[in-house]
Amino acid sequence: MKEIIAILLLIGGFVLLIKGADFFVDGSSAVAKRLKVPSMIIGLTIVSMGTSLPECAVSVSASMNNSNELAISNVVGSNIFNLMVVCGACALFAPLKVSISTLKKEFPFSVVCAVLLLGLGYYGTSLGRIDGMIFLVLFVLYLLWMVLSAIKARKNFADTDEEYELLPVWKCVLFIIGGAVAIKFGGDFVVDGATVIAKGLGLSQTLIGLTVVALGTSLPELVTSVVAAKKNEVDMALGNVIGSNIFNILFVLGAASAISPIAFITENMIDIIILLAFSLLVWIFTWSNRQIRRPEGIAMLILYAGFTVYICMR
Repeated sequence: MKEIIAILLLIGGFVLLIKGADFFVDGSSAVAKRLKVPSMIIGLTIVSMGTSLPECAVSVSASMNNSNELAISNVVGSNIFNLMVVCGACALFAPLKVSISTLKKEFPFSVVCAVLLLGLGYYGTSLGRIDGMIFLVLFVLYLLWMVLSAIKARKNFADTDEEYELLPVWKCVLFIIGGAVAIKFGGDFVVDGATVIAKGLGLSQTLIGLTVVALGTSLPELVTSVVAAKKNEVDMALGNVIGSNIFNILFVLGAASAISPIAFITENMIDIIILLAFSLLVWIFTWSNRQIRRPEGIAMLILYAGFTVYICMR
C-alpha cells in the first residue's frame, strides 16, 4: 500500500512541478520585461531562490532534527545535479549562451563559494555557527550586488524604445506565487514518494541525500530551466542554475549550520572536490565557445551518470 501511495505522490509531484515551472517562468520573464532588467539577473535572484526552496526546507529541517549527513549531502548533491544535469539537459534543447560578465563574475563566485565550503569544512571537520554566520553575511552581500547590477542594467535599458506585450501586474504576481507554490509542493511529493521507495530498498541516509533527495529537491531547477530554455529564455535558465548553487551554499547551509553545527565526513570532502572539478570542466566548455552546446550537454549528462554509479558503489 505504501508503495502505491509513493508512486501516486511521484506522479502528482511531477505534474505540479511541470505546470508550476511553466507559470513561474512566464511570470518571472514578465517581471524582467516590466523592470527592464536582463533575464539573467531575474534568474540569479527570484527564480533561483524560488526553485531552491525545497533544498532550504530539507536541509534546515534535517539540521533541526540532527540529521546533518542529509543536510550537507543534499546541498552538495543538488549543486552537482544543477550543474551537470540541469545545464546538460537545457543544452539539448538550445545552446546555453554565456556572457563574458557571467564567466568573469557570477560563475567564479559560485566556485569560490564551493571552495570556501571545502576550506571551512576541512579546517574544523564541521560547519559551526560562526561559519554559518559568515555564509549568511556573504549571502546578504551577494543580494546587494545583484540589486546594484539590476539598477545598472535598468539604466542601460532606460533609453531603449523596444516594445513588449506586458502581463498585468496582478497576473505576474499570481503566476510567480502560484508557480512557486506548485513547485514547492510538487518537489515535496516527489521527495516523499522517492524516499519511501529508497528506504524500502535499504539505501543509507547519505546515499539518499546525494541521490534521491538531491534529485527530488533539484527537480524545480531542472524543470524550470528546461522550460526556460524551450521558451528561448536561456539567460534565465543559466542564471537559475548559478544562482541556485550560490543560494544553496550561502543561505541553505548558512542557515542550517547557524541552527546546529554540521559535521563533515570524508565523503563530503570528496563530493565537494568532485563539484569543483565539474565546475572547472563546465567553465572550460563555456570559455571555448561562450556557450554550452548539445555535445557538451551530452558529455555532462554522461559524467553525472558516472558520478551516480560511483556514489552507489562506494
